[in-house]
Amino acid sequence: MPLLPRGALRGALAALPSSLLACLETHQLMAKVVFATVGTTQFDGLVDALLSDEVMALLAEHGYTELRLQVGHGTEPRIPASPPLQVEWYRFKDGLSADMAESALLISHAGAGSILEGLRLGKLLLVVVNDQLMHNHQQELAHALAEQRHLVATTPGQLRDELQRLLERPPALLPYPEVDPTIFPRFLTGVLGLV
Repeated sequence: MPLLPRGALRGALAALPSSLLACLETHQLMAKVVFATVGTTQFDGLVDALLSDEVMALLAEHGYTELRLQVGHGTEPRIPASPPLQVEWYRFKDGLSADMAESALLISHAGAGSILEGLRLGKLLLVVVNDQLMHNHQQELAHALAEQRHLVATTPGQLRDELQRLLERPPALLPYPEVDPTIFPRFLTGVLGLV
């Protein structure tokens, strides 16, 4: 269901007390966003799985109001005629940090940069591995981080089922440890004997 402009809501609900009207407007303006990124590659399998009727209905059923897609070099997404939540997409932006930060659920391809950015933000992170790739180091990374309980990993074919488990019983994920920027300089100082 598309969000109404502020004026339309005010006109339709003018008879309500102003305190209730303010609560309704605040709730409407606070969209529950799913952000999905494929990075700089083409990963139509992920985009198509997200835009399936089953996945869109599941997201809407769990209170999500917007699906924002970064599709990279993929084909133009086929957005359903009457989706149960607002859908917007783009190919690239200078940075994805703002979209990631605004999301309540982050769905990412298995690229190391996207995964690490999502982990640093402490988001509920579902990583979708492109199982069509050969010699898939991204699969190894995603599964290793899933085994350490930092994220949930799946494939496009299992996305709907994994998403349902994730939304019905969110796992107790562990925060990813903060990076210590002094480790390498200390190591280098010791190796060069500068101490």
